[in-house]
Amino acid sequence: MRIYVSKEGDTLSGISKKYGFELNDLLTLNPHIPSPEINIPGINVNFPPFKRPIADQISVPVCPFDPSSEEMLEHWIPLTSLEQMAETDYDVIIVGTGAGGGAVLRRLCERWRNNGKRIGIIERGSLLLPTHVRNIPTMNNARFGPYFRGVSKWIGKSLPEFPGARELFALGGRTLFWGMSAPRMDVSEMTGWPVTEKEMDFYYKIAEQVMDVSNGYTKGSSFQENILNRLRYNGFPEAADVPTPADLVPTNYGQIHSDVFWSSISALAYGLNRKSFDLAVNARAVEVLVEKGKTAGIKVMSLDKKPYFLKAKTVVLSGNTFETPRLLLHSGIQGRAIGHYLTNHSFLLSTVKVSRKQFPEVLGPMSVMIPQTQSRPYQIQMGGPEGYLWYQRYEQEPLQDELSIGISAFGKVESRFENQVYLDPYKRDEYGVPEIQVQFSYSEKDKAIINQMASALTQVVSAMGASFHTTDSHPPICLMPPGSDYHESVTCRMGDDPSTSATNRYGQIHGVSGLYAADNSILPSIGAANPTLTTVALSVRVADYISNQLK
Repeated sequence: MRIYVSKEGDTLSGISKKYGFELNDLLTLNPHIPSPEINIPGINVNFPPFKRPIADQISVPVCPFDPSSEEMLEHWIPLTSLEQMAETDYDVIIVGTGAGGGAVLRRLCERWRNNGKRIGIIERGSLLLPTHVRNIPTMNNARFGPYFRGVSKWIGKSLPEFPGARELFALGGRTLFWGMSAPRMDVSEMTGWPVTEKEMDFYYKIAEQVMDVSNGYTKGSSFQENILNRLRYNGFPEAADVPTPADLVPTNYGQIHSDVFWSSISALAYGLNRKSFDLAVNARAVEVLVEKGKTAGIKVMSLDKKPYFLKAKTVVLSGNTFETPRLLLHSGIQGRAIGHYLTNHSFLLSTVKVSRKQFPEVLGPMSVMIPQTQSRPYQIQMGGPEGYLWYQRYEQEPLQDELSIGISAFGKVESRFENQVYLDPYKRDEYGVPEIQVQFSYSEKDKAIINQMASALTQVVSAMGASFHTTDSHPPICLMPPGSDYHESVTCRMGDDPSTSATNRYGQIHGVSGLYAADNSILPSIGAANPTLTTVALSVRVADYISNQLK
């Protein structure tokens, strides 16, 4: 109810005409005013609630207006409380929202859009970004690295043998910052996998469609074509465009295409518009619940350390290569291979310079790779002009006498049992879960590949007509510490033999019905390619298997 303080000459009758109120309504609300015709200066007059005063000369009816009854959404994606989730019986609960968890959710929402299946998904982190960081208008290349380091957790500081490692706990996980390189693994790498080449091709095609992977990002770039030709005619005929997951369709007819670079948020958005699901953030999974060899659900803790028990017939662990085995081991789930076979890429970095005069006036971006082959156990990737492979339209690319090109080389690392993630018996986190520790070293074969890569980089730079850029603190080619490639994988590898694998060929943990993994950890090996596309492909395959099992 609103109160109007009357002025000299005001009467209830005059106020009703002036503001469009029924006189009887005013008389009812103001019993302290004895007559509608008396002068009432300085008197508080009660106005009817939620009715907009309109002058009597307007004949249009007043629109209903009640803000207290209007629906409100506090976040850019609908969230469900853990209290509500604890009251629900789920068909599937997904733990983690990175590449694997997002892919599983997207596929289940696609396949179950017309049935009553209940899906829940929980994320340990918060709502950091609604899209890949490159899509944020205020972001540029110079801010990218510092921002990632500011919001991620440097776990490598307590892992002497894996010092470069970082984790990012947020909705979308590390896909919010990943490097947008989505090649398939070389077919030679998949020999011995529990998935056929034909089936992998099928799921790669789905993953490439889901992620908008194409070679179109650098199409028409003179810089790209020039570098490709130099490499192809000077000893590297396999040089190719980097397959890039980018939505290159322009906004048109009201359909927005601002989510250019792919992240798992894109998968969540697709799912949200196909089928409802429950999502909780700041929800830490601390234990998988198993009863008589069957999955019963997951124990979760909120930020204030309150425990909740979420019931589900099927649980999909999509934490990451460190967190999925950590949760399994802490839950007492047995498996000789769980946490073992930790695999990454050996990682060389270099920066080179080429004269600007060698290229046409309009450059465009350059993103080129020399892929792994059966005889080449590494992949070389380069992009430029450094700092302007991607940039916002608000920036101006400066004129330069020399162009910088960043080059990365990723070497294949053997998946060995002794390289492992294990629980630290002396340290626990704030939720009572043991911290992880890592045992890792490069084999003699791994070291030989590193030396091969260094030699190949020198040949690549020569073929490009470039020269190494060196400083007092930065040699021409340097080896990054283990873990800094952010491609760690294989700690819950899939396979048919429980003594050498943690999951079966469909991602189900050996010996536990209804418990699956779907993230980098299930890859049997990773060769030299960025594992993200392969993780999405295999996670879609896991979702298909779950969907068929729960018909």
